[in-house]
Amino acid sequence: MENPLTDFSSLPRFGDIRPEHVAPAIEALVAEARATIDALAADGGEPTWEGFVEPLETANERVSRAWSQVSHLNAVVNSPALREAYNAALPVVTQFAAEQGQDPRLHGRYRALAASPGFASLSPARRRIVENALRDFRLGGAELAEAAKTRFRTLQEELAALASRFQDNVLDATNDFALFETDPARLAGIPADVLESARAAAAADGREGWKLTLHMPCYLPVLQYADHRPLREAMYRAFVTRASEFGRPEWDNTPLIARILEKRAEVASLLGYGSFAGVSLATKMAGSPGEVIAFLEDLAARAKPFAERDIAEVASFARTRLGLAEIRAWDLAWASEKLRQDRYAFSEQEVKRYFPEDAVLAGLFRVIEALYGVRVKPAQAATWHPDARFFAIEDASGALVGQFYLDLYAREAKRGGAWMDDARNRRRLASGVQTPVAFLTCNFSAPVGGRPACFTHQEVTTLFHEFGHGLHQLLTRVDDLGASGLAGVEWDAVELPSQFMENYCWEWEVVSHMTRHVDTGEPLPRALFDRMVAARNFQSGLAFVRQLEFALFDMRLHHDFDRSGDTVQALLGRVRRQVAVVQPPAWNRFPNQFSHVFGGGYAAGYYSYKWAEVLSADAFGAFEEEGVLNPATGARFREEVLGRGGSRPALESFVAFRGRAPRIDALLRHNGMTATA
Repeated sequence: MENPLTDFSSLPRFGDIRPEHVAPAIEALVAEARATIDALAADGGEPTWEGFVEPLETANERVSRAWSQVSHLNAVVNSPALREAYNAALPVVTQFAAEQGQDPRLHGRYRALAASPGFASLSPARRRIVENALRDFRLGGAELAEAAKTRFRTLQEELAALASRFQDNVLDATNDFALFETDPARLAGIPADVLESARAAAAADGREGWKLTLHMPCYLPVLQYADHRPLREAMYRAFVTRASEFGRPEWDNTPLIARILEKRAEVASLLGYGSFAGVSLATKMAGSPGEVIAFLEDLAARAKPFAERDIAEVASFARTRLGLAEIRAWDLAWASEKLRQDRYAFSEQEVKRYFPEDAVLAGLFRVIEALYGVRVKPAQAATWHPDARFFAIEDASGALVGQFYLDLYAREAKRGGAWMDDARNRRRLASGVQTPVAFLTCNFSAPVGGRPACFTHQEVTTLFHEFGHGLHQLLTRVDDLGASGLAGVEWDAVELPSQFMENYCWEWEVVSHMTRHVDTGEPLPRALFDRMVAARNFQSGLAFVRQLEFALFDMRLHHDFDRSGDTVQALLGRVRRQVAVVQPPAWNRFPNQFSHVFGGGYAAGYYSYKWAEVLSADAFGAFEEEGVLNPATGARFREEVLGRGGSRPALESFVAFRGRAPRIDALLRHNGMTATA
């Protein structure tokens, strides 16, 4: 029977994939790709796009599509057997990528193609793909001496294994914690639907009472609503000490962080960079670590006065109205929610009941259809879990544009957070266009008690954010893999389409069509929405400087951090004193859970969220001027931004859409940080 991971005739066969398929599939596909590379390298003729780049892309695509399925399953239905299979195959995939990035034969063929008479006649997208490939050979160590190449490949393999272990430790530490409570008085204030899920979780474990966990659908409401302060403290302490020295030694990420930083620094040194930040920025819009630090510090100077005002307001309210002489870290969300309800006369839980899942999805799809002239329809495909669903996007003529999987609910075997990933990229083949396929993953509360799942407004915003990434992947018009969708897009521009979509969650023209009270069926009252809008920038200063804290910590860590005479915690403390207005307890171990930077692709790149937010806010300004659902503006945004992928620099795409360079004004205005705010 054919291995399902080597079947690329259609969509992934998630119903058939087993852990034992992983090793033979990856080994076979890598062997096939190596044979293709050997054949291409042996060709003595002048390299061409069709004769060299296309067959190389095809061989690599087969490996990446199979590995994408394995990686996705490891993230959403993690099991001991699957984790073992993933970690066993990871070095094979990493070594293959590293050795290809250093292959002098391929490097030479790309250089010959770039120097050939035919290069100038290639499309702009193809020329950019070749130029990016030459850059990536340099970053992959292709220009190093042989011994350095070997060391570089070893470092790449070790870093991939460390990143996987880091994420596994966070997941295991999260899953390991449970607080069983039998006294309902200690649960006062926690929303009824959260308690219903907690009671069901306890019953599933054969226990009485309620089971509280560190998964977001439980943890966040407890911190925000639980009136019992010791409960909030216990949950907070457990959350911020995950994967640290305060838990099981085998899950402590502290030594992994040190090893990751050490090996990244060695990578940078081998490549001739002063720091790993330089390596990271080689593929981004920002020109230097100094430019990024100056950008972040400028934003901090603008935002910190608003953050100081925010914390002073909630501290005063806590003293005078809540009897808290001092706000601790585990009090902030609770006291802030009390203040917000007092000031704006609504609670997030009240709003949540107006956002049942089906109404939210219908509203989201309505925006997509209005802006881009497409249709979103349910479709059929094998999935990895009964909760996962599948949809197709068609154009006005009914032709398939792309497809996506949607997996919305938190589960124990699923990594936390929300993300988009590609299952298949668009490309033009002899048989026609290969349409793109995306994975869209969130961690929201599942339906309970026979009622539909309801989402907080923040969760709705998260869904729109991830769908923005999905549209970048699915609405591309580029026919070449290396620049299709997100491929080739500078990392600090990747968040533009996602943050852009968040704005629609604050437009009455959109929200009025995506609400229905889960009990009464009534739409969200305009008066309540107006109070939500009034509260939109409630504590926006605090939220803003928190992101700057993470971004500056990340950049400093990878640029000018002295590993021999300093500690990661001490650096974070200095950054917090510079930009933050809330100082957490000394035992807070945030870095040990900072998966974006230590387990994902955001090392020396977390600043991208704020960098891209300047672009996204300014881009949405065009819709504010021309109509938030204006199809002509939407068509222009798709044509110049979403559709172009990595076929040209992101700044060129922005200017082509907006007609000018980006400005920071819209970002400050959207966050209430203007002189009149």
